[in-house]
Amino acid sequence: MKKKIIAIIIGVILIAGMITIYVLFKPKDETTNLTKINLAEVTHSAFYAPLYVAIEEGYLEEEGIEVELILTPGADKVAAAVLSGDVEIGFAGTESAIYVYDGGEEDYLVTFAGLTKRDGQFIIGKEKDFDWSSLEGKEVLVGRKGGMPALNFLNALKNAGIDASKVNINYSIDFASLSGAYIGGTGDFVNLFEPNATLLEKEEYGYVVASIGELSGEMPYTAFYARKSYLNENKETLIKFNNAINKGLEFVKNNDARTIAEKILPQFPDTSLDDLEKIVQRYKDSDSWLETTYIPEEYFTNLEDLMIENDLLEEYVPYTDLIQNLNNE
Repeated sequence: MKKKIIAIIIGVILIAGMITIYVLFKPKDETTNLTKINLAEVTHSAFYAPLYVAIEEGYLEEEGIEVELILTPGADKVAAAVLSGDVEIGFAGTESAIYVYDGGEEDYLVTFAGLTKRDGQFIIGKEKDFDWSSLEGKEVLVGRKGGMPALNFLNALKNAGIDASKVNINYSIDFASLSGAYIGGTGDFVNLFEPNATLLEKEEYGYVVASIGELSGEMPYTAFYARKSYLNENKETLIKFNNAINKGLEFVKNNDARTIAEKILPQFPDTSLDDLEKIVQRYKDSDSWLETTYIPEEYFTNLEDLMIENDLLEEYVPYTDLIQNLNNE
């Protein structure tokens, strides 16, 4: 009996010793050294492929950063999440940062990196045949008044030679509810990002008939911003973040739609690879992405022109206050 007890004790000691050795000498989990950043994204779309490439290819981890994406529909809600401190980075239209600055906020939002340079919406209609005059006298669902999607739709109408007063523009439905409202019978046309546009087309609720981005012009359409205080205190981290996004932009520039779709497919588990390839190709064809994260002053001025023209801004706000390019080209 004693021998049995001694054997059990020796066994326990050996197991404990092996556990101690494993704990002391096991390889370090490098992820524990990553800087965690919460990022509020205005929507989850292949329009933002370079960001998802940076995640899936490990570019952010290489820079020592772990990003948690938090879906926050509506640029106004993204701005509110950053201002409240719920997230460190907002990813939305730069117009939301302009509104905050124009409202007198002292710790305003500073945009430090761009991603897209034109609108990423597509118009969905009930008939395949389309030209821009088809919108006259029809109801179009565009989302919140004053948001980038609605502003760029107005700009596209102007550039297409269409009088916006002849179009019944519906601003009453929030961004996240546009697809459901259209499926439910509201509106003759709806403006949607991918993959929602392709999803409605596949389910035979309509057809993708036009790209808004091809007519809406170049501007900092979707960009990354943080509170001025956070940027000043964490500039090195944001420079590393910026480096990773630049690698993502380089990847989408140098690879075909199929390769890009394969890389970002884990971000879109409900979308087939073939559909995702089609979606990415649409965005490549529309020249949607910036060459690098650098935002030229001309693009920012184009946005301000659009806001002033639509009575959403009284005067120009300083580029040097609101844009601090961490990619200094």
